[in-house]
Amino acid sequence: MGGEKNGVVSPLPISISLLLFLLILSFANPSSSQPHSTPSLSFNPADNYLVDCGSAQPTKLEDGRTFKSDSQTASLLSTDEDIQTSVSSINNKDAASSSVSPLYLTARIFCEESTYTFFVSRPGRHWVRLYFFPVFHPKYNLTTASFSVVTDKVVLLHDFTIPSADTPVFKEYLVNVASDRFSLKFSPKKNSFAFINGIELVSAPDALVSDSATVLPASDFKGLSEYALEVSYRLNVGGPLISPANDTLKRLWLPDDGFMKHPEAATNASVTPTAVKYPEDGATPLIAPNWVYSTAKQMGDSATVNPNFNLTWEMGVDPTFSYLIRLHFCDIVSKTLNDLYFNVYVNGIMGSSGLDLSGKTGGLSTAYYLDFVLNASSITNGTVRVQVGPGRVESGNPNAILNGLEVMKISNEAGSLDGLFAVDGTFVGPSRGVTTMKIIAGVGLLMGVTAMLLLASVFVRWHKRPNDWEKCNSFSSWLLPLHASHSSFMSSKSGSHQFGSNKSKSGYSSFFSSALGLGRYFTFAEIQEATKNFDENAVVGVGGFGKVYLGEQEDGTKLAIKRGSASNEQGINEFQTEIQMLSKLRHRHLVSLIGYCDENSEMILVYEYMANGPLRDHLYGSNLPHLTWKQRLEICIGSARGLHYLHTGTAQGIIHRDVKTTNILLDENLVAKVSDFGLSKAAQMGTAVSTAVKGSFGYLDPEYFRRQQLTEKSDVYSFGVVLFEVLCARPALNPALPREQVNLAEWAMQWHKKGLLEKIIDPKLAGTINSGSLKKFAEAAEKCLADYGVDRPSMGDVLWNLEYALQLQEASTSTPEPVDDMPKIKAPDQPKEKDDDDSDEAPIITITDNSTIADSPLFSQLAGFQGR
Repeated sequence: MGGEKNGVVSPLPISISLLLFLLILSFANPSSSQPHSTPSLSFNPADNYLVDCGSAQPTKLEDGRTFKSDSQTASLLSTDEDIQTSVSSINNKDAASSSVSPLYLTARIFCEESTYTFFVSRPGRHWVRLYFFPVFHPKYNLTTASFSVVTDKVVLLHDFTIPSADTPVFKEYLVNVASDRFSLKFSPKKNSFAFINGIELVSAPDALVSDSATVLPASDFKGLSEYALEVSYRLNVGGPLISPANDTLKRLWLPDDGFMKHPEAATNASVTPTAVKYPEDGATPLIAPNWVYSTAKQMGDSATVNPNFNLTWEMGVDPTFSYLIRLHFCDIVSKTLNDLYFNVYVNGIMGSSGLDLSGKTGGLSTAYYLDFVLNASSITNGTVRVQVGPGRVESGNPNAILNGLEVMKISNEAGSLDGLFAVDGTFVGPSRGVTTMKIIAGVGLLMGVTAMLLLASVFVRWHKRPNDWEKCNSFSSWLLPLHASHSSFMSSKSGSHQFGSNKSKSGYSSFFSSALGLGRYFTFAEIQEATKNFDENAVVGVGGFGKVYLGEQEDGTKLAIKRGSASNEQGINEFQTEIQMLSKLRHRHLVSLIGYCDENSEMILVYEYMANGPLRDHLYGSNLPHLTWKQRLEICIGSARGLHYLHTGTAQGIIHRDVKTTNILLDENLVAKVSDFGLSKAAQMGTAVSTAVKGSFGYLDPEYFRRQQLTEKSDVYSFGVVLFEVLCARPALNPALPREQVNLAEWAMQWHKKGLLEKIIDPKLAGTINSGSLKKFAEAAEKCLADYGVDRPSMGDVLWNLEYALQLQEASTSTPEPVDDMPKIKAPDQPKEKDDDDSDEAPIITITDNSTIADSPLFSQLAGFQGR
């Protein structure tokens, strides 16, 4: 702001003098609405305590700060001991820093409770920074130290131990000091000790953290100043490490590279730091230095076809706490105002829609930030996920940026940043006595019921034991199918991975597989005999789960035997899911599960044999005879019936989650059957399920990818890709093709909108497709690929359209009249909940298991994925 203007009184008339005064004032005080260049803004903290604990002399850091020695700060410490230790150097294995601060070379050790007391000249927000490293001491092994650190009102650390003997630990807090004294108490655990290498207590600007923020899900939150904060992450997005020397508040900003998912999808952008401007109201150099705002990550190659994916950063956190999320933005990529619009998501929740940075700040290259409070209830899998993605694409090229990211833990109801114990040691939370009694009673009841059911099962199975049971490798192989004994793969991985674990509503299902109809249990010897000891010549397919062998029983019945690969870490979950799902489903257009084997740590599934293999092999990539258009329609209709039954034919509904041409198998009569239920998810139709993203590139629903919200409409999208794959006879993704042709769905949709779809269909179908049938088929595929799930049809509607397309094709081949003169055809009736040709189905089974299917390997790269 401009200073006061002094001068000699002018003899000019008052009006002229007034005009001159106003003109001078306008230059001295520019409009507050205009951003200005980065000022050389300094901050002189009223309180600035820097202590190098255990040091015999002051220590000066590279950023210019000097930490006082123990003797200089002796008046601050109340302790009965004087135990110090120091080393000349240490081996730094901290990848975040190229060198170790000299603060970590010395330490002070406390065997009894000891307190630092600081006199505060100006109450308010203060930085509390603690340095820990277990330097050598001949008597005390600091790696075993266990202690708590508390302030007057906040627990900073509870029963803290150093996580690694090789890596320094830096803790940074922002606490509100309300009095003229501030205490920092170190309390060793019984029979242990505490230590500290360095301490900072430094005043922070009042405006650094506002008292209010937006809570996610959206609502207003006030009173943030009453809570203490712990800095969990502070990232300089798209730029290098920023040392405290380049931050007025002496903060450390780490590069974001280790936290970004699919970094190949982003490119770095940067300008000179002096080009960054700050608005008069809002962000200042104290919020973040211009070094942060001068770099960013933006969407990579925004000129590609439909690149509407999100840039994603993921950070592990303690899910029992809420967090303050601060996002820093500066539009350094646009050439004109109002050209960049994008959305901001935190843990899948919309934080800001259609954010226009230039509209918010009034200019380009102008700093801006957003604060969100993320409730602990919105944190899943211990992860904070920040995403930015395109908003109003019609305004320009789709793009989104992020310049900086801070994640700060918020103290809980106990006034703690580490657990549920308050400063006075009391436990703040559910009554431990009541909770313990409930747990004991529940466990006792569960154990009693389980024991009774287990005895009943053993009794029944004993009377049904096979004659040759003594020859089996494992008593439990016939007594307890999907057993939890030492010989079972179910338990070899982890006790928590056992089939029918506490994640399942049927907690005892692992002990009663036969009673639940989980199919026949094959011994490993039977499997070896059927496959001729897994003869490689009998391999008929290889997938993510493992190899598929053609087997044959003694009566000549052919079997498809899928053997899980030992290297597949997620195989156990897919194995369990496949059995749980498929053993309860019977439908003409679903592959039937005959049985399984889990003996000798094996994961083997036995299916009916599908003589003609996967649909994909009949479309391209093999020498098999090509399919006619009518055959392709019938195959699509059969597949649609199978998926329609999955969605509506059971009480709860099942989402397949991996619909593709390799998971549609054909029997000897080319009847299509949907297979591979390893990723399937039981869910109520019409509702979204929050779950980790799984599927196959090219077929994956982009809305599911963005929001991590799974619905049955995700299967519909994947089936739309299958329809175009059937029509065009080419892979869903082919990176070898020109860029605009890589993604089949996008490429086909472009030609369809031009009205030239017939130009890209399988040449083997040329001249054989009725135009009306092609039009109806293409309409069905187009609707399946709608941007949003709510705009897509149900599988029942898709089935109706495909049957109509088949009727149109059959009518055109049975009459010599041209298509234009073809008589009107009666449209097929809308499909019912149960197909007319399913009279041989088993009764509808109620699926009660809605356990989370464990993660299968997610996508190694984003290349080829074109989100919508």
